[in-house]
Formats: sequence, C-alpha cells, structure tokens
Amino acid sequence: MVDKSEKFNWLVRVGYFSRAILYTVLGLIALTSASKIAEGTNGVFRAIEDYPLGTAILWIMVIGLIAYALFRFCSLFFDIENNGSDAKGWGKRIGHAGSGIAHLALAYSAYRFATSEGGGSGGSGGGAQEAASGVLGFELGGVVLGLLGIALFVAAFHQAKKGITGSFMHRISGQAPDFTRWLGGAGFLARAVVYVVIGWSLFQAGFMSGGSDQVKTLGDAVASLAGEGIIFTLTAIGLLLFGIFSLILARYRIIPELDSSAGVPKFRT
Repeated sequence: MVDKSEKFNWLVRVGYFSRAILYTVLGLIALTSASKIAEGTNGVFRAIEDYPLGTAILWIMVIGLIAYALFRFCSLFFDIENNGSDAKGWGKRIGHAGSGIAHLALAYSAYRFATSEGGGSGGSGGGAQEAASGVLGFELGGVVLGLLGIALFVAAFHQAKKGITGSFMHRISGQAPDFTRWLGGAGFLARAVVYVVIGWSLFQAGFMSGGSDQVKTLGDAVASLAGEGIIFTLTAIGLLLFGIFSLILARYRIIPELDSSAGVPKFRT
C-alpha cells in the first residue's frame, strides 16, 4: 500500500518534471523563435500543445505545477525545509510562497490550453491579467497585488543567492551528476531576472495604478526582455539550463517525508 509520504514524494517529482518541460521549452523558444516568444506564456503552451500527445503533456503539467506550488506553500506554512522562524528564515519562506504563486499562475495557463480555452485568448498573459483584474475589483486588491510583487522580489533575491552560493546542492543527492551545481547556478540567476520583471509588473499594477494589463507571467517576462540584447540571450540560455537542472531534480532532489501521524512533511534526519 502506498503511504502518504510516497504519494507526496511522487507528486513533488512530477512537479519537478513539469517544471523541466516548461523551462526547457521556454529557453528553446526564446533562443530560436522570435514570433513565439513574442506571444509570451501563450507561445510556450501553444508550442507544447503542438507536440505529439501535447494535450496529455499539458495535463501532466497542470497536475505537476499545482503539486510543485503546494510543495512551495508547505515551506511557508510548515517550514518543511527547516529555514527557521527568524527574519532570515521567514524571508526564505516568503520567497518560496512567491514561487508557489508564480507556478499556480503557470498551472492555470496550462489548464486553459489543455481544455482548449487558451488558444483564442487575446493577450499573451490573458489568464494572469484576468486574475489580476479580478483581484483589483476587491477592496485593497491593489495592496494584495503590490504585496505579491514584493514577495516576488524576495523570491528573486533568494534565487540569485542560490545561484551564486550553490546552497541548493544541500537538497540534492550526492549521486547527482557533477555538473548539477553549474546548471543550477546559471538557472537560478536567470530565474532571478525573470522574477524581478514579474514582481515589478505586480508592484506597478498594485501600488502605481498600472492596471491589470501590466501583469506578466513567466513567458511574458522573458518576451519583455527580447530587446535587451545580451541580457535576453543569457537569460534564455539560463532558463534552458534550468529546465535540464529541473529534470535532474525530478530524480535526485531530496524530498521531505510526510509524517503520517501529523500529516506534516518533514525532512529525514
């Protein structure tokens, strides 16, 4: 019988596999297809949709990206990665929450294409913009979006720190390939750049009356860098490498156990 811990482990690994598909396709499109990257997130999912068994792949990504987002939220609420409850620890946990929010948005975009709702959407970030518009319709909705932007800034800081220090290797099995450190370093730095762009778009929409049209998702953020020359190229290469790195994580990431008595994930000691 499969226990809760094994199910949790399996779901998180599907999440990393889904993330590998997403970032690999995003990096390849950014480097090879100006027309598709101009479509932002829609261009990424449309490319996946056109692959053999594309719809099935999209559904796997929906499940996997949601699972990965929940894994990140577990870090915020249950501190499953033992970051602690001091200011530094909470900063990391809030950064993980920002990552979770970003991946939920991506899961929603994948869902729209899996159900054939995304093909006709007008803007490249239509789903995210619709969601942002809904949030802005509530009292203090702008504050919520602005705070989400700040959470993405925090996430970007920790992504860059991981890339520079290689601290992420503590969560990876020693059996992983030797080049994992360099793939991850380049990938995390590229993600930091993209998270800053997404965070700024949310900050503008929430605190600077920029409106929901300002909000960007992953593909849209990369597309917005297309005129930035070497920055765009290095970011695209980094995202491609991050996709390969995520594939390694799907196999070698050390996943917390799910304590069957309490229902709370914890690392083995």
